Amino acid sequence: MINNVEKPRVVAAMSGGVDSSLAAVLMLEQGYDVVGVTIKTYDYEDVGGNDNRDSSCCSIDGINMARSVASKYNFPHYVFDFSERFKREVIDEFVAEYLAGRTPNPCVICNRKIKWEYLLEKANSLGADYICTGHYAKVRFDGDTKRYVLSRGSDTTKDQSYALYGLTQESLSKTIFPLAEMTKPEVRELSSKFGLASADKPESYEICFVADNDYTRFLRDSVPGLESRIADGEIVLDGKSIGKHHGYAFYTIGQRKGLGISYEKPLYVKGIDANRNVVEVDVDEKLYAKTLVAERVNMVKYSEISEQKIYKAKIRYKDGGASCFVRKIDGERMEVEFVSPRRAITPGQSVVVYENDDVVAGGIISSVLN
Repeated sequence: MINNVEKPRVVAAMSGGVDSSLAAVLMLEQGYDVVGVTIKTYDYEDVGGNDNRDSSCCSIDGINMARSVASKYNFPHYVFDFSERFKREVIDEFVAEYLAGRTPNPCVICNRKIKWEYLLEKANSLGADYICTGHYAKVRFDGDTKRYVLSRGSDTTKDQSYALYGLTQESLSKTIFPLAEMTKPEVRELSSKFGLASADKPESYEICFVADNDYTRFLRDSVPGLESRIADGEIVLDGKSIGKHHGYAFYTIGQRKGLGISYEKPLYVKGIDANRNVVEVDVDEKLYAKTLVAERVNMVKYSEISEQKIYKAKIRYKDGGASCFVRKIDGERMEVEFVSPRRAITPGQSVVVYENDDVVAGGIISSVLN
């Protein structure tokens, strides 16, 4: 399809939720030629655990909600089946990371590979100039560095820049965030004024393909025989076995509940050794470390990073961030040294480095040094 209209065409990524629905309508109000797109990422039968069946993000209910918005405002709406790619790029890696003893953040991979790179391919085929989403984040072009910069959204309680650090310069150059300056209450209020059925739709916090939020169940379903294969490994404190665990893949760094052991002080998961099927535990004060190494690093604000500057870095989505120094090790790895020790730095999670509100770089935590 070729865009024969003079106004720019934008593909609006629509999950059926209030944010993406309003984003699409705002683009229409601003004079864009809007094409709504919803992506189908998985089938209920493949992931299970959803009592409401297809009621989560990118589901049948979501598709119908997005289509109703497109129909109300008279713009086209398409559904693209990305389920094969989603399984290969997101679900399979999610499982592999847990089996490697790490705790993954699949939204980071999904954003980069599915919601941007693959969607941009479809957007190009539709003759679109941009894609827009309902994320709470900002993007701008820096004339001095000639780079596109990703920044926190104005609503700091909903900011999603942490999960978007993996977007490439090409992806950012084609991206519009219509909700960048808005707060969630403002979004709901404006959605009501526009008569959007999703205005009061509750938010979904779980990972879409683990709708019951039960990762243990999901891993058991995904890897037949997993529990019997990895159960009864050692729980170790200071190098000595103090009990048995029910499978290393079912634990995460910082976990206290569900250890099934008693000790004079509360114990927490400090490390996971998949090769030896060992879960290491320790007291709370031993969970702190200052330095981590991240891999698969994506540079955003700058092409190179200054080792002299003090930045702030987040080690998980709800982390407020802490001061640090950053050193690039090679093309795809960096070392982050915090000024003060951080608790429960978790391999598999992402570390995202900020300069004020701008995302400087991000990567997946591969190891903790001290």
